[in-house]
Amino acid sequence: MEVIVAMSGGVDSSVAAYLLKQQGYRVTGLSFELWDRRDIENPNTCCSVITIGLAKSVARKLGIEHYTVDVRDAFYRHVIEDFCTSYIKGVTPNPCILCNKYIKFDFLLRKAAETGAEYIATGHYARTQPDSDGKKRRFLLKKGLDERKDQSYVLYVMKQGELSRTLLPLGEMKKQETRGIARQLGLSTALRAESQEICFVGGDNYAQFIKNFSPEALRPGPIVDTSGKVIGEHRGIAFYTVGQRKGLGIASLQPYYVAGIDRKSNTVIVGSREDAMGKKFRLKELNWISMSPPAEPLRAHVRIRSTMREMPATISPENGPSVTVEYDEPQWAPAPGQSAVFYHGDVVIGGGIIEYIPPYDRSRRG
Repeated sequence: MEVIVAMSGGVDSSVAAYLLKQQGYRVTGLSFELWDRRDIENPNTCCSVITIGLAKSVARKLGIEHYTVDVRDAFYRHVIEDFCTSYIKGVTPNPCILCNKYIKFDFLLRKAAETGAEYIATGHYARTQPDSDGKKRRFLLKKGLDERKDQSYVLYVMKQGELSRTLLPLGEMKKQETRGIARQLGLSTALRAESQEICFVGGDNYAQFIKNFSPEALRPGPIVDTSGKVIGEHRGIAFYTVGQRKGLGIASLQPYYVAGIDRKSNTVIVGSREDAMGKKFRLKELNWISMSPPAEPLRAHVRIRSTMREMPATISPENGPSVTVEYDEPQWAPAPGQSAVFYHGDVVIGGGIIEYIPPYDRSRRG
């Protein structure tokens, strides 16, 4: 059987390709050409000129075919434009989730259809599993066994058709095991550092990137405290996100945090750390993986950042395709545009995108 493996030029996808070949699959590597102005100076930027070259060298060493596909138009339309316009609207996007939803799995499946491959694969630390319970056969998305590397959060947008054909060979492994295999094989990606930056923003300077994208959209405006008193001026709401502390330019004995952003009045609201906490919000663009949309309130654990622990909450359906999430306890800085992902144990049951939250409302904290 043949499998098409997404190869970013990192250690994870390199080892994923190797493991699948060892398991007897006929492996083909696929890298994505994402962005015209990729950062060719930084070897740790995902899908850069350098990392695509690394992916090719790994493919040669493993003795597998490798292709590069030009997805620049789709990537610009679905990821970059959304990224920039979201910040301009005072919303915090997640480009990795958008890339998974609109680019990665779509183009992997296109290549699979072209070659007749039965499966696609990535180097994510997560697991898929057929669900034997219930009358309707489903595939489950589960956490990776390495809690520190679990990437199920960014995969919650996957559909059943994708899950049924996706192999995730690193889901049962620890990151240190992956690096150990890469070192033993002498792969060029073995010691490559983790990619922490947004792949199309060199140096992680997203504010300058947005300014270049739409300079007229960045209008200065007032910074107010939670009582409405003007205490400063911001450079444009695209430079701020809920929970932000640095770069506010406000002299104070006590630290200020961004507690909300009001796009209509072009205002940034700041307050104490407690003021940036939130307990309740509404979600849109829901994707239910392991179950049908609930008709009644549902208890689950919810995660609003890839690096945070999921916490207990109640998910309540509303009229139309949305739900309200209410945590048992206030959580740090939920922001419109972030994804909230629902878990039962280690199984991802669904998720959605946080809609508009009032710029500042003490009821957010409960």
